[in-house]
Amino acid sequence: MENLEEILKSHSISKDEYGLIVEILEREPNFIEIGIFSAMWSEHCSYKSSKKYLKGFPVSGEQVIQGPGENAGIIDIKDGLAAVFKIESHNHPSFIEPFEGATTGVGGIMRDIFTMGAKLVANLNSIYYGEITDKNKDANKHKYLINGSVAGIAHYGNCMGVPTIGGSTKFDDCYNGNILINAFSLGIVKQDKIFYAKADGEGNKVLYIGNKTGKDGLGGAVMSSNSFEDCNLSKRPTVQVGDPFTEKLLVEACLEIFDKNLVLGIQDMGAAGLASSSFEMAYNSKMGMKINIDNIPCREEGMNAYHFMLSESQERMLLCVKEENVQEIIDICKRWNIDASEIGEIIDGDSIELYENGDKVASIPIEKMINAQSELDRAVSLPKYLNEIKNNKIDFNKYSNNEALRKIISSADIADKAYIYEQYDSTVQVNTIKDGGSLDSSCIKVMDTDRYLSMSVGCNPRACYIDPKIGSAIAVATVGREVVSSGARPLAITDCLNFGNPENPEVMWQFKESCEGIKQACASLNTPVVSGNVSLYNETNSTSIYPTPSIAVVGLGEDKNKLLKNSFSSTDSFIYYIGDVNSIFAGSVYSKVLHDTIIDGLKEIDYNKENKLWDLILKLNDDGLLEASKECSSGGIATNIAKMSAISNIGVDINVKIENDYDIFAENQSAMIICVNAKNKDKVKSLLDVSTLTYQEIGKTNDKNSLKINDISIELSELKDLYFNSFAKDMK
Repeated sequence: MENLEEILKSHSISKDEYGLIVEILEREPNFIEIGIFSAMWSEHCSYKSSKKYLKGFPVSGEQVIQGPGENAGIIDIKDGLAAVFKIESHNHPSFIEPFEGATTGVGGIMRDIFTMGAKLVANLNSIYYGEITDKNKDANKHKYLINGSVAGIAHYGNCMGVPTIGGSTKFDDCYNGNILINAFSLGIVKQDKIFYAKADGEGNKVLYIGNKTGKDGLGGAVMSSNSFEDCNLSKRPTVQVGDPFTEKLLVEACLEIFDKNLVLGIQDMGAAGLASSSFEMAYNSKMGMKINIDNIPCREEGMNAYHFMLSESQERMLLCVKEENVQEIIDICKRWNIDASEIGEIIDGDSIELYENGDKVASIPIEKMINAQSELDRAVSLPKYLNEIKNNKIDFNKYSNNEALRKIISSADIADKAYIYEQYDSTVQVNTIKDGGSLDSSCIKVMDTDRYLSMSVGCNPRACYIDPKIGSAIAVATVGREVVSSGARPLAITDCLNFGNPENPEVMWQFKESCEGIKQACASLNTPVVSGNVSLYNETNSTSIYPTPSIAVVGLGEDKNKLLKNSFSSTDSFIYYIGDVNSIFAGSVYSKVLHDTIIDGLKEIDYNKENKLWDLILKLNDDGLLEASKECSSGGIATNIAKMSAISNIGVDINVKIENDYDIFAENQSAMIICVNAKNKDKVKSLLDVSTLTYQEIGKTNDKNSLKINDISIELSELKDLYFNSFAKDMK
């Protein structure tokens, strides 16, 4: 092959990998085969750097129907129903082309859900940007990235008629060169109507349905498996273009096909397009597959097998069906105005065979190709920056608590994000009972039952930077606590592990430690990992992002009438703080906003206390004893009481017993705030005593239109202005 060295370089294939390809094929590969190997062996598709550490995740439990390995995870939500959910990244494309990158990220994760037979009912997102304040010379660029990606998320979800009901947004200098767009979707399915990605049965047919194939997205999986440099405009052709209107038609066609039991297996054509979907379906079934390239619907001239196999055109699915069902599926697709074509069949063999113009143009052994790219054992080393963090200090005398609260409550991380979430339609389908802006988790009704699903997503990247193991465990526990604060029991998680360059031993150490923290937390809290995604190479000009394991937790509430609020609802109610108040400021909002520094000092989670706290809150709520509860780690007691007061427009008078005045902003784990009506005070106190957890009665709500917390005093009018209006002002 001429220009072989240049071809291998453009496909990110090393000389050693090329030698392995020759060994697998027992001959020299052609250009099409090189392209397929490149995509399938990319970090994005093969998980070659990460899978060593993903082993050992707790993935099973009574509530788990399907764990990792399929399009999405599935949990039992009773009465023959199941929740199907997953989170994935679309980071690199969204940095290059924010609107299209975000839309296709949302579209892709939704296809993973409805592919399994589920009705799409809710979306969340976890998004991370560089600083948008004047101190960042690229602030305007990140405002552009926010506006573009948020508009893309809104566009796709709104057009699809799927409510975007919540999420999390963080800002930090570490994302100046790599923003993160993590999209979560959840669907509900009857347990006897679940479909999987398989291609069983010699002679069964392979159908292509959905959008026509173009050349968009070529090289997308490979691009997402490399670091960035200053100029990314040349990468624009690798970004896919989404069409939510076609996806809506595709959803309806698939649901009709599912309802009539016409399909044996189904797979979304996501990263690496037809190459990935065909190899994964065949591999799962230990069968071969013959594909006729000439039968694939196309929308561009001059396309060949290379383009058809590696295009990442959106809104496309691959189906395995019995021959007698082919025409009925084609007819259904025609009624929904989407393309459908029989493009191949299942064969008794071990290879994917491609035919074009009647000639065999490629033949690749499936298991050999997939298994040959075995897990990499990359070098790990302790990051040098850890020694610097140990020497960092903050001056607690620099700001009074009054000044501190005003700065924190108006900061980009803490202030209300109505500027973002009001772009999303959160009420379509009329099942949403708690959405963005209402604090902590978001909730939807479960069809025709009394139950509800509570879900939340997030992570504290600075905590993970300080100690990836503890920080990742904190992410699991914190998001779980947010679900508990709605009155629901956390059942399982899905994770999106965003890290820097795996070729850097310090990054691989971060990844290794993060996985250990997630394993420990999920095992201790009975929240198995049922799905997820790894995004590496989030690095620009040799600067990696902080470790950012975005954790999404899904929980089940038994009675939607007992959905627990996260803000005050009446005056003269008693407020309790449950948990310890230690002087912990590692990775805190206080150290970031007021001192722009990161200090050491994270503490391991006490899982015995965490489990007791979850059980206590759920018991108090089941007994009808709570008016409100609030997870309170981020920003500490003062920040979270202030948010509750601003949202409810109810004043409070608080006096917390603490060792240091500034500990009102300390970020302790296994801690929550609860609000109790006077008539229930004695019963609540009795259950608090029995729990053996540390607690204190810290004050009451009132009608005085002011917030008082120890030495902090602020009128509600000023508090609400700072909380509700600051982010929109920052975005101007």
